[in-house]
Amino acid sequence: MTRWNADELNRITTADELDIAPRRGDGTLRLPTTIWVVRDGDDLYVRSYRGAQGSWWRTATSSHAGHISAGGVDRDVAFTEESDPGLNDRVDEAYRAKYGHYSGYVQPMVSEEARNTTLRLTPQQ
Repeated sequence: MTRWNADELNRITTADELDIAPRRGDGTLRLPTTIWVVRDGDDLYVRSYRGAQGSWWRTATSSHAGHISAGGVDRDVAFTEESDPGLNDRVDEAYRAKYGHYSGYVQPMVSEEARNTTLRLTPQQ
């Protein structure tokens, strides 16, 4: 399994936003959607602000593949759904720590609905 290198992790983590383009069923990429990204250890996580109704999230969970761009890093990625409560608690804290200054927007990102959309981003070769 391919892992993020330290430079990629730092560049993506320090970027405020990430562009995510899940792969459609026909193999083409959706137009990118700008979202937030957080780090836990050596892994990166995203969530859907609109919960399971988010169209980018529905495509991502259907194909489990796509492309991301943030902090000058462009990578093809795999999307893995994460439901572990302990991990989701840490991801909640990462959202609060990184984006807490956007107070009105953080709460929806740590809601139960958003927690149910947590995806781990894994770089592909």
